[in-house]
Order: sequence, then structure tokens, then C-alpha cells
Amino acid sequence: MRFFDRFKFFNFLDYLFLFVSFLSLVLLWSFLISVTVDVFSDGLKRIGKDFFFSFPSRRPENAGILSAWVGTLAVISVAFPFAFLFGVLSGIYLEEYAKKNFITRIIELNINNLSAVPSIVYGLLAVGLFAQVMKFGESILTAGLTLGVLMLPIIVITTREAIRTVPPYIKEASYSLGSTKWETIRHHVLPYSFPGIITGVIIALSRAIGETAPLITVGALTFISFLPPSPLKPEFPFLSFEWLKSPFTVLPIQMFNWISRPQKAFHYNAAATGVVLISITFILIIIASIIRYRFRKRIISL
Repeated sequence: MRFFDRFKFFNFLDYLFLFVSFLSLVLLWSFLISVTVDVFSDGLKRIGKDFFFSFPSRRPENAGILSAWVGTLAVISVAFPFAFLFGVLSGIYLEEYAKKNFITRIIELNINNLSAVPSIVYGLLAVGLFAQVMKFGESILTAGLTLGVLMLPIIVITTREAIRTVPPYIKEASYSLGSTKWETIRHHVLPYSFPGIITGVIIALSRAIGETAPLITVGALTFISFLPPSPLKPEFPFLSFEWLKSPFTVLPIQMFNWISRPQKAFHYNAAATGVVLISITFILIIIASIIRYRFRKRIISL
């Protein structure tokens, strides 16, 4: 009799846990859907060609996000290559080359901790290192490097986790055929783990695009009515890097500026900017899913 009582009790706990989990899921999705619907209902009425190709203005009906989305693109064009290159290479080194000792354990612990550090701390680091010590000033270059450093821990961690998914027999088969460690990594480990790596990179990129605190710390402007200089020039070598020294703003800061205004029309502009940011995030997620699916399909077919 005691056995059946205990069985009923644990069975009740199972159903209770299932109910609480399902309720949490419903509440989470309800909140996300309600916020998304609210943002889109207010923001879609302002989305249009003029909104994308107009500078900010004191008049909300004339204001646009031209300088903000160009600034976001410029900052990410600095942050992405920096974080991708050093993040992936660091992850490969720690997982495939570094000896497992006390020093590497300390490095791994610090990388894991850095992924949870508040983003404004990266802004304070950037002010001291990039803006003052390296003399980059309050510029696109400083902002891009700041977001690049912020993305690094996420990319390193996801790269290592992706490499760990590679079955050991793939490496062993490669070594048995006389391949070097680099040849094994290049031709077998990286192709197999690339879907996981690119997923982590896009997650880090999505976070960076939505950051505000570190960019305000390094001097992002809340109102800017001009664009950075063009990276192209008519004379040889046809490239100019003056745009890296330019002041900047980004979409989240423009959104913050408008949402802090008392006029309701500016709130609609902020909601429209939120629509743009949400759309960018969805597009990045779709791109990551497509890349992951195609690479896994190609790996399975081999």
C-alpha cells in the first residue's frame, strides 16, 4: 500500500511539473507576442522610403533613421571581421592545440565569465583602451572594436562547443591516412562544425546590433544629421579609411532618443525603429538556419 501511495505522490509531482513548465512557456510566448504585436502595430504606420532615407529631425513626421542604419552598418562592418577572426581562431586553439593545464583552465573560466559581464563594462574598457590609450577617439573604429570585444566570448564558446560535436572517428581516420593536425582541422573539423560556429557568430552579431550602453559610453551621438565619409575615392588606391574616424549613431540609440521624447509621434518613430531591429534579428536567425541546414545536409550526403 505504501508503494502505491508513493507512486501516486511522484505521479502527482510529474503532472505538477509539467503544468508549471507549460504555464511558463505560455506566459513567455504571450509576453513576446504581445510586445511584438504592440511594436509592429505602432511602428508599421511609419515604415516607408522617407523613414529609411531621411535624417533625424525635430519634427517627428519628417524624422528618419538614415544616419542610424548607416552608422549601425559601419560599426558592425568593423566589429564582425574582428570578432569572427579572433573568436574562431581562439576557439580552435583552445580546443585543438592548447594543453589542458591550470593556465588554460583559468583562461576558459575567464572567457565564460566575460560572456556574462554587463555590456557597459566593455564600454568602460573601450574608453580607457581604444579611445584614450590608442587615441582612436569617439569614432566608428572605437565603437566597432568595442562590440567586437563584446562578441568575442560568445564566439569562442560556441566555436569550442561546435568543435566538440565532431565525432572522434573522423579525426582518427584523417590521422590514420597521414594528415597533419592542420589538414584535419581544415578539411574535416571545420566543415563539420561550421554550422554550429556560424550559429554562434550570428547570435553574437544579433546581440551586438541591439547594444546601447557600451556605445553611449564611447561617445555615440543621439542626434546626427550627416553620414560618414565614403570608403571609396576616385584616386588610387580607391579606398579611404576616414570614415573610421567619423562620429556615429546606431539604431538602438536613435530608438532610445525618440522613446524619451514626450511627443507621441516620436514614440511611433521609436516603434518603427524597433520593427527594423526585430526584422534584422529575424533575418539573421533565418540565415543561420539556412546555412546550418545546408551544411548538415552536405555533411550527411558525404
